[in-house]
Amino acid sequence: MAEQLLRTAHALHQSGNHVEAERLYGDILRSDPKNVSALLLLGHVLLQRGAPSEALSQFDRVLAIEPRSADALIGRGAALSNLARHAEALAAFDQALEIRPRSPQLHSNRGNALLALGRGADAVESYQRAVALDPAYVDAWCNRGIALLRLSRWADALDSFRQVLLHRPNHADAWEGSAAALVQLERRAEAVAAYDKVIELRGPTPELLYNRGNTQAILRNYDAAIRDCEMLLSLAPDYPYARGVLAHAKMQICDWRGLEQQMEKIGEALRSGQPVISPFNLKALSDDPEQQLRCAELWARHQCPPAVAPLIQTCDYGHRRPKIAYVSGDFGNTAVGGLMAPVFACHDRSRFEMIAVSLGPAEKSALREQLESSFDRFMDAAAMSDLGIASWIRDNEIDIAVDLMGFTGHCRSGIFAHRPAPVQVNFVGFPGSLGARYFDYIIADALVIPPGDQRHYAEKTALLPDCYLPADPARLKHAAPPARQTLGLPGDAIVFASFNNSYKFSPGMFACWMRILQATKGSVLWLSQNNASARANLLREAAAQGVGPDRILFAAPIPAIDDHLARISVADLFLDTWPYNSHSTAIDALSAGVPLITMAGNSFASRVAASCLRAAGLPELVTHSLDEYETLAVGLARDSERLTNTKRKLARNLPLSALFDLRKFTRNLEAAFSTMLQRSNSGAAPDSFTVPG
Repeated sequence: MAEQLLRTAHALHQSGNHVEAERLYGDILRSDPKNVSALLLLGHVLLQRGAPSEALSQFDRVLAIEPRSADALIGRGAALSNLARHAEALAAFDQALEIRPRSPQLHSNRGNALLALGRGADAVESYQRAVALDPAYVDAWCNRGIALLRLSRWADALDSFRQVLLHRPNHADAWEGSAAALVQLERRAEAVAAYDKVIELRGPTPELLYNRGNTQAILRNYDAAIRDCEMLLSLAPDYPYARGVLAHAKMQICDWRGLEQQMEKIGEALRSGQPVISPFNLKALSDDPEQQLRCAELWARHQCPPAVAPLIQTCDYGHRRPKIAYVSGDFGNTAVGGLMAPVFACHDRSRFEMIAVSLGPAEKSALREQLESSFDRFMDAAAMSDLGIASWIRDNEIDIAVDLMGFTGHCRSGIFAHRPAPVQVNFVGFPGSLGARYFDYIIADALVIPPGDQRHYAEKTALLPDCYLPADPARLKHAAPPARQTLGLPGDAIVFASFNNSYKFSPGMFACWMRILQATKGSVLWLSQNNASARANLLREAAAQGVGPDRILFAAPIPAIDDHLARISVADLFLDTWPYNSHSTAIDALSAGVPLITMAGNSFASRVAASCLRAAGLPELVTHSLDEYETLAVGLARDSERLTNTKRKLARNLPLSALFDLRKFTRNLEAAFSTMLQRSNSGAAPDSFTVPG
């Protein structure tokens, strides 16, 4: 009779009728409390209906009867895993493996427990044993891929997911994992196709829409990114960072419709502590340094929180030549790479050991070769995990680790969250605070961070005496300017230029530019050709303000910096953006001999061009309101003698200016490093200071 009941209960169990199966197993056990088969099956029924504690009791009853029951140990491990008691689950799986060492499922379950315990490398080994025993074991391949993603082994993870898809082409988790790996491998067009497949299989969930939209934005497919973000926000209005991606994508195509309402929602979310926008995406939307600090703090808290166990506290390695490590994904033909290359070459390597930790792709270029030769050691760390890089920095006794990226590009702030160096510095890449106390200093100057503004920075300030931004004097010598006509420019009219990225164009500043054009007969505004949508939207905005399309001209990108500077030099005046100023673009304009008019705001990013102009000896080109900005631009454009004198003054000043004194800049930077290290080595806490002029 008991065997018949057991068969009936098992059939109900298999058909999914768990309630009736549980009742019958209970009937069997009331008459036969030590019926091992009934205990095991009841345990599995309880697991399947979400009662792991009760299931655990049944498996333990089996083990009291048969201590070496592999099935009971497997069930016990599964129940403990469901209870998040992963260390005990691992022990149960290990005991079961002593009995069934060739069980693929057991090796996979063991891998799951190890992964939950944060032992990713050990988990990968267990999954590898599982698939070696059963090459078609889809779940083990998929979990192996997930473990490899967590270890930042992107290519290996992708291979794992490809194995899943060989056996099960419509496996949504494998497509999603493939997309994540492809993003990290910078194969983003393939990643979008993978997200398309996941959405086809699973439907448009908020997470998938965010990931695809963000990837589209990085690919500069801004219209597609906007569609994804708008659909996402209709499903989940408070989804983290989605509103920021939407606002940034719309800024990239200069579609400012509804921008004020978006900014109100972003401001409300930041005030209430919601992660609504990335610090980088906020820079072009806000001139409020307090709001920017709050945004950075939220980002750091959610995306790169401090490690529970820092790798070091403070220490004095006692090096004769202190070791300075620059950490960046921009060791190549990028704005930061171009700015910093001459600084790296100018460092005094008799006093400092210079080390590069490269997070980006290894490009083939003359600049890359120059960069690599400027360091004592050049470490290609792109394939390493954050913890792996941090451990390398600690093991190599780096005295000062300098983050040249902040929240941009290939940034890896998680490296610094592990506290691998006694002194950690935020410099050049990100114009503002990183919002994390594990960064000790931000290198700036007294104009971008004026007295009283320290409260807007999580870091202590190390202020250089001139401009914090380096400028290469070699850029003052460039090719002769081409004829305006060859560039499609009028030969005898005022040419205003602004070769900034389109996301820096704000509606208030663009309206000011249109008023400037209307006040200067025949003048034109010369902009970079960023994307077709931006061009169309800018022309639409200009028309709405009474400016015809013949007054707005667009220039295609030129890769060679020498040709780019020669081209810029034909402009009469460079019009700066606000609230995100020209940075390296400002130095380009000044290098080309073109006066730049800026409006200094309240935030770091809105004061950089003013710092450049002050260091170039042209503070009279710095304004503090749109009215003042407009008046200055129109006044210079209408007064040819005044404009000529301004250009002559710029040409006289630059070769002797503090802005282009690279040797002095580098010595001041080294003095800042020395002061930081002296405080650290003496056991003193970081504190703000100014390098003497």
